[in-house]
Amino acid sequence: MRKFDTKVQHLKYKVLREVAREAWNGTLMQNLLDIPKTIVPGNTPTMRCCVYKERAILGERVKIAMGGDKSNPNVIEVIEIACDECPMGGYEVTDACRGCLAHRCEDVCRKGAITFDSHQKAHIDKSKCVECGQCAKVCPYSAIMNFKRPCVSSCKVKAISMTDTKAACIDNEKCISCGACVYQCPFGAITDKSFILDAIEMLKKKDNKVFAVVAPSISSQFTYAKLGQVIAGIKALGFHTVVEAALGADMVAYAESGELAEKGFLTSSCCPAFVSYIQKQFPDLADNISHNLSPAATISKYIKEHEPGAKVIFIGPCTAKKMEFQKEEVRPYIDCVLTFEELQALFDSRDLEIMDMHEDILDNASYFGRIFARCGGLADAVAEGLKERGITDFELKPCSCDGIEECRIALLKKSKNVLDANFIEGMACVGGCIGGAGCLTHGEKNKAEVDKYGKEAFEKTITDAISQLGKVK
Repeated sequence: MRKFDTKVQHLKYKVLREVAREAWNGTLMQNLLDIPKTIVPGNTPTMRCCVYKERAILGERVKIAMGGDKSNPNVIEVIEIACDECPMGGYEVTDACRGCLAHRCEDVCRKGAITFDSHQKAHIDKSKCVECGQCAKVCPYSAIMNFKRPCVSSCKVKAISMTDTKAACIDNEKCISCGACVYQCPFGAITDKSFILDAIEMLKKKDNKVFAVVAPSISSQFTYAKLGQVIAGIKALGFHTVVEAALGADMVAYAESGELAEKGFLTSSCCPAFVSYIQKQFPDLADNISHNLSPAATISKYIKEHEPGAKVIFIGPCTAKKMEFQKEEVRPYIDCVLTFEELQALFDSRDLEIMDMHEDILDNASYFGRIFARCGGLADAVAEGLKERGITDFELKPCSCDGIEECRIALLKKSKNVLDANFIEGMACVGGCIGGAGCLTHGEKNKAEVDKYGKEAFEKTITDAISQLGKVK
């Protein structure tokens, strides 16, 4: 077993691996129904009370691994039959209720939702409760608790509600496809669509020159092997070469610093979930989003312009990237997006033991491009861009937002003109890209690995890195 944070991730990986294995062999449709039995052999369930339900859920996972519901534009989907073990949530009276005489909870409830039994213990009528939380605030024993489903707690944009069948439901008008719910769901009932079949189709065509553009957060993943071995493994899958998205980050930092000095205020364009959040929740600030494409799209555009007919597959930690590459302004440059989870599945679908491979080289970007992977890295790179451009009459006042909650606060303040900042760096995932839902591992150690990787860059300035663009072939 590879290194995954949770067993849910490992299960997801096994489905992806088997789907990919059959796709490589050209036997996917013939063996489609056998994949759940391969993962759960015999008649003994391993995760559910019933092996037949378990396999039915695996069948739904297989569908999502093959691209999911084409009628749903969102890349985040709910497997309804897997979403039945969580309580509905909301305010509940716990055993800490002492049946006191004060009945403050009853007095404060304007909807008459609080009743008492013969022992004076409080009960909440869910048909009347509006989840205001006033009863919990006044209870002297803290006996009333708000129990939220993990998906609801993790979704900071309030895009998740419950259906009549108690399954989670995603509001696509609010969802920013950050994948927080995907990572936090203990049953794996919410997951991201995979484009792994599209990637395999491109790689199988011998006349395709397929470029892998890898996110700098790759330096914190695949901890069982060296980074150079991971690069060698990617090439062994059939990729023509591997290019750092961090080189696109260098290009963006240089361009964005000039745009910032010219306009006076910008919000970053690097995190697609952050951009989506502004467009959906703070449309009045949308004109302030940097006009630069994201680093992945920027370097992919460069590749397409200099390699006619090339295919580009972005590999990173981000589920929101799967939405970004389908946008009209990005689609011409990025042909497919894979997560690190999916890359691991690809390696094992081809039985590649990357820890036994030689170390290949990945050295295109500067330190500043590589640290885009963690929160604060973009602001540091923009400061360097201003310096290298010789712009001395502009004072950078950055606000680096670590997670969508901090983004919301900064944007709210800016919308009310009470934020003393002229550049908002928004990272939807806590920690930045190293906290993305498609990572194999998440944690504070990842930040140190990214900084270490940045310091190993041969090119020490942004302009030095950009000057090497002609070598990207």
